[in-house]
Amino acid sequence: MSLSKEEIIQKTIVFVKETLANAEGGHDWFHIERVYKNALLIAKEETVDVFIVSLGALLHDIADSKFHHGDETIGPKVARNFLESVAVAEADIVHVENIISNISFKGGNFEQQFRSPELDVIQDADRLDAIGAIGIARCFNYGGFKDRKLYDPAIAPNLNMSKAEYKKSTTPTINHFYEKLLLLKDKMNTKTGQKIAEQRHVFMEQFLAQFFAEWNGKA
Repeated sequence: MSLSKEEIIQKTIVFVKETLANAEGGHDWFHIERVYKNALLIAKEETVDVFIVSLGALLHDIADSKFHHGDETIGPKVARNFLESVAVAEADIVHVENIISNISFKGGNFEQQFRSPELDVIQDADRLDAIGAIGIARCFNYGGFKDRKLYDPAIAPNLNMSKAEYKKSTTPTINHFYEKLLLLKDKMNTKTGQKIAEQRHVFMEQFLAQFFAEWNGKA
């Protein structure tokens, strides 16, 4: 007896929770849950397959290349193996694989190789979790995880990194705001994503202004 779509989604949630039980704090189940919820919120205003949006959001970071020596093939493989185990249709599996392979920022000069309305929704949801208060918290959490400096005035942000340079970057955490986070507002795909991103972007700007005021002894 085949599983219903709702049953597949529930099994996916259990699988992701178990798989990411010991993940780094910015890429754990709670990150997935926030992206999943944001994706469903955005999907209400878009013409999309909510089943694909759900699976793609839940599995988008199932094996993030950052934690697998830069290997971008592991995530899609893990997702495929799971989805095959719950008898998801091949076309849907391929769609989810393409979402996983193309969702990440990978540096400002990366050209996305695949597009779909479902990817647009999930990508916006994922990017929203990288900005605002949660984005700031995740940014410094990851910087600490990688033992990076908070800030070094002698190291300027690199806004022209290639995909390979972006993946290997070890620059201070503050630089990441300029190399990625502050760029995301203008890369949103949906109107809902754009609206939410605007206020989160302003919050990051306010944080940076306060950070530099304190750094320079002016606050």
